[in-house]
Amino acid sequence: MEVLAIIPARGGSKGIPGKNIKEIAGHPLIYYSIKAGKESKYVTRTVLSTEDAKIKKIAEVECGCEVVNRPVELAQDETKTIPVLIQVCDELEKTEGYKPDVVVLLQPTTPTRDAKQLDEAFELFLNNDCDSVFAAQQIGTTHSLWRQNPESKDFECLFDYRHRPRRQEEHLHYPLFKETGSIYIIKLDVMREVYDFIGKKPLIYCSQSVDIDTPEDFIKVEKALRTK
Repeated sequence: MEVLAIIPARGGSKGIPGKNIKEIAGHPLIYYSIKAGKESKYVTRTVLSTEDAKIKKIAEVECGCEVVNRPVELAQDETKTIPVLIQVCDELEKTEGYKPDVVVLLQPTTPTRDAKQLDEAFELFLNNDCDSVFAAQQIGTTHSLWRQNPESKDFECLFDYRHRPRRQEEHLHYPLFKETGSIYIIKLDVMREVYDFIGKKPLIYCSQSVDIDTPEDFIKVEKALRTK
């Protein structure tokens, strides 16, 4: 089975300039996702997608990772991830005739995810009747969660609070999960069909992870990496 891990790392981060190659716990941020892909028992090829010459050099020279050049039009603020994954697959098939069976998305902003977690998620993928697996963490149940409408500012409940189930009726409390962004595994043909990195029959790999968006996240994650 050919398993292609893709690490998308554009150079135009505005929230944290140069985020993808900013040093954290002694290495550039992209290093940790490259390491996870290369050390996985199941990933057979790991590539990084970028339009940025500096990121490309660091990935190739410092991290020993293959790079697929990304068109500038796919490196904009509004660019979604799925066309980037498709472009990598199209490019490798066009230039090499290479076509993986499975694609793994490793976002560089979740560096605490390692090869062990990746392999655990992949084993879930292999041993069950599913077309994709993604990492998520449980955040509560429908019995207790509310949300606020960003326009009306009204609070909305995610369950029928007029008919609250008793504590003994826990089977009625549906658990809720939030994507961590750390791992996505999907069959290539399904990815192309649904044009997404979560398929029609997914499973969740439960894990904890912090997605780096702010300087405060960097500090928090660096502490976690130094204690691993």
